[in-house]
Amino acid sequence: MSGNRAPISNPGKADAELIERCRKGDGDAWDALFDKYYPVAARFVFQLSADFCHEDTEEICQETFLAVVRNLGSFQGKSSFQTWLLRIAANKAMDFRGKSRAEKRGGSFLHFSLDGADEHEQIDLPSRESGPDASLANAETGRLVRQCLDQLRDDCREVIELRYYGDLSYAEIADELQLNPKTVSSRLSKCLDRLNAIARKIFPPEHSFVV
Repeated sequence: MSGNRAPISNPGKADAELIERCRKGDGDAWDALFDKYYPVAARFVFQLSADFCHEDTEEICQETFLAVVRNLGSFQGKSSFQTWLLRIAANKAMDFRGKSRAEKRGGSFLHFSLDGADEHEQIDLPSRESGPDASLANAETGRLVRQCLDQLRDDCREVIELRYYGDLSYAEIADELQLNPKTVSSRLSKCLDRLNAIARKIFPPEHSFVV
């Protein structure tokens, strides 16, 4: 074999170095971290609920990265940065959804884009254009799926979210969770079985739910 083979890059190490620079107040490092992970967070958030529009996604992502800036010092590296980021994004999405529902029940709702949101409007998010009936049905399905996911153990919810919401490959999930790819495949299969079992109890009988 040739001795000139290029070394395989280690994304975890690269992120660790980038995060350390951010902790030292390096503005360029913050820009690099934002540019790398904003699209990841945006796609993840957009797929969490069928009733999130583009503007909702932007606002949730802005709140997510504000939380990252404030709490990066608490990140200990026990999971990958992306896993930590997506957990924050999921929490912010649930907060946003709860707040939106409360405001709709309570009266007027003023929606606005946070400063800088227009810089990321070119993120390629899938279209969900549909009629009112389909939109309501999709929103209800998204709510029920989230309810099912919330009943899973953290390790199950994490691997499913990374695979289907984060759109990561088995190899990428293995790297994120520091697992063998075969372990990822086995865990995902078992967790989907558990999710289906929970869904059969939550979804109405006429609704077929299989993942």
